[in-house]
Amino acid sequence: MTALPRVLTVAGSDSGGGAGIQADLKTMLALGVHGMSVLTAVTAQNSLGVQGAWELSVEAVRAQYRSVVDDIGVQAVKTGMLASAELVEAVAELIAATDVPTVVDPVGVSKHGDPLLAASALDSVRTKLLPVATVATPNLDEVAQLTGVRVESEEDLREAAAAVLAYGPKWALIKGGHLPGDAVDLLTDGTEEHWLRAPRHDNRHTHGTGCTLASAIASGLAKGESVPAAVAAAKEYVTGAIAAGFALGGGIGPVDHGWRFRA
Repeated sequence: MTALPRVLTVAGSDSGGGAGIQADLKTMLALGVHGMSVLTAVTAQNSLGVQGAWELSVEAVRAQYRSVVDDIGVQAVKTGMLASAELVEAVAELIAATDVPTVVDPVGVSKHGDPLLAASALDSVRTKLLPVATVATPNLDEVAQLTGVRVESEEDLREAAAAVLAYGPKWALIKGGHLPGDAVDLLTDGTEEHWLRAPRHDNRHTHGTGCTLASAIASGLAKGESVPAAVAAAKEYVTGAIAAGFALGGGIGPVDHGWRFRA
């Protein structure tokens, strides 16, 4: 048996299983790659929100990363919740020394509006983490948080992408899911543009969409796909997962990572 492509997620744990490390590993399994994890934080989290969060030490994060990369090796890395400036800078340093495609999901707040990144860490994300990203995948709130650009319409996506690219990622995927109308995203490297559209599904159970999309992109890159191909395939996968999202608990339920198995 030949080894599956290997993807490493560096992110926080979601005890409710809808986002974070749990969503990442489910996505990787669904897309045919071997998922591995570096835990950065533990959250007490359910369908109603985040009740608590405890970050791990830089030493613990670095040890997990080196343990996996030095023995097993990786074909792609994905980052999610990094919590603090110290963790952002440590992870950026580790990624810079690992010559593989990296998808940076600059997680700032949860689906419920709970902060997942210290305000003091924003500058580290801009100056340390984004420059080592192959693809950065901010949503519109994260674009505003990182760049100050507020997207009110589809036409504003270009300005948002330019502002993110100015920090150094090779590609920016600006997720326009919070705009009215179809779910439209803009992928660009500053030269070529790819507009990705999907019908909007009337389903409030969308917990984990950002983690899922970034992990799906990383899975495609690990399989050797180009950035545009990996992003297009990831968009298709997450659109199906949103359509199949289901109620769980008393609040916002998760997307269905295994929708293709049940289709």
